[in-house]
Amino acid sequence: MTAMIPIADATPSTLRSHVVRRLRSEILSGKYRPGDRLNESQIAREFNISRIPVREALSQLQEQGLVMNHERRGMFVIKLGDDEVQQINSLRMVLEAEAMLLARARMTPAILAELTALVEQMDAWDGPLLDAADLDRRFHAVIWRASGNPYLERALDQLTTALFAHKALEHSSREIRRWRLNHHRALLDVVASPDGGDPMMALLTHLRMAYSEPEKFSSLAVRSALPAAAIPARAKAPGAMPA
Repeated sequence: MTAMIPIADATPSTLRSHVVRRLRSEILSGKYRPGDRLNESQIAREFNISRIPVREALSQLQEQGLVMNHERRGMFVIKLGDDEVQQINSLRMVLEAEAMLLARARMTPAILAELTALVEQMDAWDGPLLDAADLDRRFHAVIWRASGNPYLERALDQLTTALFAHKALEHSSREIRRWRLNHHRALLDVVASPDGGDPMMALLTHLRMAYSEPEKFSSLAVRSALPAAAIPARAKAPGAMPA
């Protein structure tokens, strides 16, 4: 039975925060599945509160990417189609590769220590599945912040909120989660060393561990689909002068 919240004992902000935590936990635990409608009136009755804090909590969860608002239909648990996921990934690769290059150029002992600590936590992870999702996002967020470009950081955060939430709701096995977490060390090697390799290719490899075609809507897929004769040669023969 759902515990009742004594209205008199809770300030509006405390009440809203409680509702956010409860709904977030119920979404991520699977009580509400991707695509399920979150009925405002029903939730208010379950919590024995008015609809106002429920409405505010749902709006906050929408900002976090766990909830989507369908006009004239209400609030629903986030559910992305396959093409939507790959469209986000295709743009993410471009933006995050830039963030990785900038983070590499701006790398400091403090940033490296923060990333290394997160990777070590991932290597040792054996807790709740939600902790794995949190570690994953925090690692990438540190790289975005380390780019030194707040607009790039904000763009990546807004772009990927729904994507990370969508993936967190995927009920994959612990072995799969651990395998994906362990690959972050390869990304760390890319940003930690001046000759760490191509961030775009490293990201593509990384994303392929969780998605079948993360590059589907990117120029990488376009180029791979073209016959060799249709791709303009960028370099001429040795010694040739530019046209």
